[in-house]
Amino acid sequence: MKIGVLGATGLLGHHAARAVRAGGHQLVLIHRPSSRIERLVYLEPECRSADLLDHQALTRALSGLDGVIFSAGYYPTKPRRWQDEVASALNQSNHFYAACLAARVPRILYVGAAIALPRHPQGLPGHEGLFYEDMPRWRNDYLLCKWALDEQASEQARNGLPVVIGIPGMCLGEFDVGPTTGRLITAIGNGVMRRYVPGRRNLIDAADAGRGLLLALERGRVGERYLLIGHNLDMRELTERIATRLGVAPPQPLSLSAAKLLAGLGRLRYRLTGKLAMLDDTTIAVMAGGQFLDGRKARDELGFVAETSLDATLERTIQWFRDNGYLR
Repeated sequence: MKIGVLGATGLLGHHAARAVRAGGHQLVLIHRPSSRIERLVYLEPECRSADLLDHQALTRALSGLDGVIFSAGYYPTKPRRWQDEVASALNQSNHFYAACLAARVPRILYVGAAIALPRHPQGLPGHEGLFYEDMPRWRNDYLLCKWALDEQASEQARNGLPVVIGIPGMCLGEFDVGPTTGRLITAIGNGVMRRYVPGRRNLIDAADAGRGLLLALERGRVGERYLLIGHNLDMRELTERIATRLGVAPPQPLSLSAAKLLAGLGRLRYRLTGKLAMLDDTTIAVMAGGQFLDGRKARDELGFVAETSLDATLERTIQWFRDNGYLR
């Protein structure tokens, strides 16, 4: 198969691209003209340049593919009104789906986020059948963007586009340029994160997640969600494990209400100085907005089971950050 990947310069997209090549497929990287793709040349991809908002260029880039993995999902980075963030997220992906329709792409995988699922009403691990009856009450930019994008992907499938939804747990791994979720590790290691917001998480190795995304594209049923899970653990255990491996003191818990207050002060500071806060709404959502996850559907329908131990994931990720100068 000839499979395109959008967002391959990011953590998940990079590992999805590696999985495509490992699976014996032809890899096509669809990237912005300004993207730095030199770190991906070792995968020997075909490269096609297109901006997400350039319909004609994106349609050309998607033409002739047997499938595409869309891992370039919107991620709020600066304090704005949540309405503006959601509108930007939906506008960006609307252009992607329109180009897929024009190019007649036969298989489309949208890479979603577990926070788009409401928590299980009985406190059990979350599953693919959980949907919000209405808009989430928590007016958190990151949560609302991921919820809106999940709704949009399902609607596109109902309208006839061959969209499958793959939802990995929280990913850690090599090639986290930026970093993104790996900022949890670098912040603890560099002494700038001394507090965490308690919450439940499911953590998966990014390499396992990339393999699961490929399986979802290849075998998933159109319109269905698939949770790609690793290890269920709470933030206390995760931060303590990270701190122990880094040889530093572990962060201490901070209540959600106190974290929201600090995030509000951070937004005010940004408006006055233009300096981004370390503890922002997205970071709070990542720590506090999760739940344990149930991966039986992906196991039964896709044959997906995570293979990497939590210790191996943390060890490899920390070493990559050290080797690339992220840890002082």
